[in-house]
Amino acid sequence: MYVKTYATSIHGIDAVLVTVEVDISQGLYTYISGLPDNAIKESRQRIEAALKNAGYYYPGKKVIINYSPADIKKEGSQFDLATALSILQASGQINLLHLENFIILGELSLDGHVLPVRGVLPSSILCRQLNFKGIIVPFENYPEAYVISGIDVIGVRNLQEVIDLLSQNEPMKKYTSPSISLPQKKENELYDFRDVKGQENVKRALLIAAAGGHNILMIGPPGSGKSMMARRIPGILPPLSEQEAIETTKVYSVAGKLKRSSGLIQERPFRAPHHTISDVALIGGGTIPQPGEISLAHNGVLFLDELPEFNRSVLEVLRQPLEDRIVTISRAKSSVEFPANIMLIAAMNPCPCGYYNHPSKACHCTPTAIQRYTSKISGPLLDRIDIHVEVVPVPIQKLASYTEGESSASLREKVINARSIQLERYRNDGIYTNSQLTPSLLKKYCRIDDTTMELLKKAIQRLHLSARSYDRILRVARTIADLDASIHIQSQHVAEAIMYRTLDKETWGKISLG
Repeated sequence: MYVKTYATSIHGIDAVLVTVEVDISQGLYTYISGLPDNAIKESRQRIEAALKNAGYYYPGKKVIINYSPADIKKEGSQFDLATALSILQASGQINLLHLENFIILGELSLDGHVLPVRGVLPSSILCRQLNFKGIIVPFENYPEAYVISGIDVIGVRNLQEVIDLLSQNEPMKKYTSPSISLPQKKENELYDFRDVKGQENVKRALLIAAAGGHNILMIGPPGSGKSMMARRIPGILPPLSEQEAIETTKVYSVAGKLKRSSGLIQERPFRAPHHTISDVALIGGGTIPQPGEISLAHNGVLFLDELPEFNRSVLEVLRQPLEDRIVTISRAKSSVEFPANIMLIAAMNPCPCGYYNHPSKACHCTPTAIQRYTSKISGPLLDRIDIHVEVVPVPIQKLASYTEGESSASLREKVINARSIQLERYRNDGIYTNSQLTPSLLKKYCRIDDTTMELLKKAIQRLHLSARSYDRILRVARTIADLDASIHIQSQHVAEAIMYRTLDKETWGKISLG
């Protein structure tokens, strides 16, 4: 007897429909086809034990299991439940009335319990797109699937529960998910800029970076507050939109890092990998391509502390994702894409010992050592960082002060206002922040008068700024103007933007060497 059910396979962060076909006939042995991985090949033993412990039996006949389409690699254990139900139906042990109306996901334990799996959210989205009645998922994955409206979501704990539900005339209508609205993100009281003493110039640079989506590099000695301020940046970014929340949650769902008790991720991610990370762990990949740290930071912040300590090859693979905002992982027969729309925050010491130009501690590094240290950051990578800012240690008098700085809530309001201006300006251009401005759009939206142009030319000549700095300065100046609610870029906006290019590659060595 022939029976089919439906499950999904994950490709990148999207789900692909897989038809689980089972045919039982005279003969012996079980045959599995459809490019299965080892987890699927081993499912025969799991399913047999689960059926036995649930009071059923595995048929002692010829069982052919095919996962269609057969030319797509199938990976993972999420096919166990759909396969077991197909075998029970094909062997005549049960009669399920609604088997083909649902997408069915779940791994089976040996005692018949249904275990959580990855990729439930993209599978729920596909379920709605293909007009299935609903989706059956492990109970632990229920909150994740529940956020998608318009489909029936059934969370199950064991095999017998699924059988009972699908045998009913109307299976579990009470699980139909309503349309869910995102609650507002609460202010993170643990990481508030009001606790940062001094560092007004750095906080200003971070405000500009957040308002325009710019990448930023902080350079300063150990203990000057670089990591502390970086950790507070998500608190001043705009709230996640519903679409951004779904995209971010899909990445975490596919990576298996989504908390079982939560639905949509509602806070912007903050990822801070150690400098010993490999390029695969940072960008993503592996035999079965998985999202890396840069994709886990999608719609949020990727913080790289001690930037020169990262392996050179690791830093170089960042270049393409920072430019294209996606990660493409190619294999012999296919390629997958993971989103990587991030705000890069990098921090480093000014020299190997960290105390060059320190107001109270002496630096013992040689000029050659300083130049070798700073040259670990390549020009093409530095070219993708719009803002460079020096972080100076705060005097003890300010640290001991009880005066609070400007709060994250106040800074966030400024960022939201500036972002709303950009959304309106670029509504027909396919971008939404100033950091995404292309050369053609720069000419359209970043025009400056003759006086301001003369100021920019003199700065480039006197500071020996590279040609690539010209576009970066205009992008940042456009953001500063937006923070001032100014339609036109004025000379003071450009002057401030120039300050954030003083560590451009061509001048970096000269400044560092004094």
